[in-house]
Amino acid sequence: MLTERIEERDDRQARERLCVATRLVRPVDTLIRLVPSPDGVLTPDLKRSLPGRGVWVTANRASFNEAIRKKAFARSLKSPVEVPSGLPDTIETLLQKAALDMLSFANKAGLVISGFAKVMDAIDSERLSQRIVALIQARDGAEDGARKLAQALRRAYLDKNAPKLIMNFDSAHLDLALGRSNVIHAALCAGPAATGFLDRVAALAFWRDGGLASAQDGSSREAPLQADDEPSTQDAAPSQDGDDVI
Repeated sequence: MLTERIEERDDRQARERLCVATRLVRPVDTLIRLVPSPDGVLTPDLKRSLPGRGVWVTANRASFNEAIRKKAFARSLKSPVEVPSGLPDTIETLLQKAALDMLSFANKAGLVISGFAKVMDAIDSERLSQRIVALIQARDGAEDGARKLAQALRRAYLDKNAPKLIMNFDSAHLDLALGRSNVIHAALCAGPAATGFLDRVAALAFWRDGGLASAQDGSSREAPLQADDEPSTQDAAPSQDGDDVI
């Protein structure tokens, strides 16, 4: 019986959870789980692996700040909890690291082309090589290089099915991920690691710029008036994507 009660409280195994900021039930892939440490400090659990009862919030700053304003974390956990002042920045750093780690993995898999000239050649010979799914431009790179690559993309794709343009990282971040210096431009070719990287970039962008969730967005539904942050009835095994899952 004790084991059954523990499993009932294991919120890591749900497909959906209640966002404590918006009071909307959302898929767990759109949420961030946080758990209190033994000394009562709220800790992010992006991989949904830490034991104990967690609290969930839509994975963007706006919702996180709304949860703080409403004192929703302590109310959901039914106990006092300390929310570190720098926690939103910590979460952003973790999301950024997850994306860069996957970019490094894609590079080791041979899916990354770096350097202005090599990227330009890859765009010009697109029909004869691996499909390019993203063009990565360092935020602190020169505008002239970005403009020339954008023009090359327009010529190659005629604005149809063009690769995504990613400008989420500084050159120093790209240097570390790709193991070389002064990386300003890179092209990402299709492959499972590339898909994983793009998913993590989307999560990072949503954390930075996403607004409060709405029940009208198609992925959320309003919780019943009596609902609290209890385990979902739609339980399933946690994701098995591996250690690099955020």
